[in-house]
Amino acid sequence: MSLSRERRARREALVGEHMESENVQEWDRTMATFSHARYELPDGRVIDGHDDVMRYWIEGRTLVPDQRNELIDLAHLDDDHVLIHFWLRGTPTTTGRPFETTLWALYDFDEHDLMTNERVYVERPTADQVAGRVTTDGRPTPSGTGGSGS
Repeated sequence: MSLSRERRARREALVGEHMESENVQEWDRTMATFSHARYELPDGRVIDGHDDVMRYWIEGRTLVPDQRNELIDLAHLDDDHVLIHFWLRGTPTTTGRPFETTLWALYDFDEHDLMTNERVYVERPTADQVAGRVTTDGRPTPSGTGGSGS
């Protein structure tokens, strides 16, 4: 890995800021962690662009107002990707029953150390998923698309 210690630390701090700002629902802070806001979700859905991502956050917190995350582990996989394992907790308004689950998120970064994508997985992503050859829900990426844009 050729990424400097300073850049790794900057990316780690950005992931922390991203997670904390989601927990307190300060969406402008969360949006500032991206150069281009994009999520790829475990069911294969892609939420792409500022307005769609903002709508995703607001709709999600309408259904689970107390949703929060907690970091379990963070690793730099290479010069372009940071992988986290985290707890996701909350109480859906539809059931009133709290949930707790662990998930994985893979962040892609640009040359300015801002996020360009968050890919969320129910299990640790495979090497093909990290490389963008396989989607978050396990389907082969269409040939020539490059997957996540990384």
